[in-house]
Amino acid sequence: MTQPSDIRLEVARDVFALAQVFTISRGSRTEAQVLTVRAHQGGVTGWGECVPYARYDETPDSVAAQIAGLPARLDRGALQGLLPAGAARNAVDCALWDLQAKQSGQRVWQLAGLAPPVPQITAFTLSLDTPEAMQAAARTHAHRPLLKIKLGTPDDMPRLEAVRRGAPASRIIVDANEGWTAEVYGELAPHLLRLGVDMVEQPLPAGQDDMLGEIARALPVCADESCHDRDSLPDLTGKYDLVNIKLDKTGGLTEALALRDAAREAGFGIMVGCMVGSSLAMAPAVLVAQGAAVTDLDGPLLLAEDRPHALQFNDLGVHPPGDALWG
Repeated sequence: MTQPSDIRLEVARDVFALAQVFTISRGSRTEAQVLTVRAHQGGVTGWGECVPYARYDETPDSVAAQIAGLPARLDRGALQGLLPAGAARNAVDCALWDLQAKQSGQRVWQLAGLAPPVPQITAFTLSLDTPEAMQAAARTHAHRPLLKIKLGTPDDMPRLEAVRRGAPASRIIVDANEGWTAEVYGELAPHLLRLGVDMVEQPLPAGQDDMLGEIARALPVCADESCHDRDSLPDLTGKYDLVNIKLDKTGGLTEALALRDAAREAGFGIMVGCMVGSSLAMAPAVLVAQGAAVTDLDGPLLLAEDRPHALQFNDLGVHPPGDALWG
């Protein structure tokens, strides 16, 4: 029996300019820096993308070094034990899924035993700015059914009030990016309810969120930085109502699907989110987002440029990728 040939991994650094400056409570950026991984085997190439994230002590150099240390005899199962959850494993895992799909002539959703994917309504994120600028941005995007607001500063209420004036009919979710204290969140929660906010994402710093288990959560709370993979779930019980699944946190599609199933079984609602990346990074996440309570895969909408064969966005939401892009 012929043994499969080795897999050769190739890592490239790509930069995508943003359509405008994007600001959260941790800072601003004008471009998305990503790593693109190509997995070559037997004349076939699969690819995936990751976004190294400083919040998790990742840099392009450190992630590239992790990938460079992988053996040539590699498959998705072995990969789970060779790299920890994070950006490096994400890009390689997704590249291996794409490689297998191309080699087999099947789509990834078929290989994973999933139902055929359909478009999902996605949030559109408004960057942190002055209340006046955020109201103008909300007015521009008031046709979108779901807006996500980046908050996490001492001056959040004027911003949120301004967004609601600009987009009175849109559903709103807010993301504090760990920027509040327990006292600030307690003061803001009634106002979030008054303004019709559907959900708040990671109001308190990861590891300092025990207070969430001690209060009545009239407003659903979603774990982002507090949730990485299945090992995170036991500590979230009683504190959070939803978990935000991001492939750059789970370390790829393989763990993301497993986390989704385990979180649902544990009673959590599902949000599927993203870092700021291209359509290649969003493509596998669209499969995870099927049936999610909240989908937040707007990364490509924030870019001034994107990959060829980019994901389609329209009134139905973000569409599953075509095979010319991924999977």
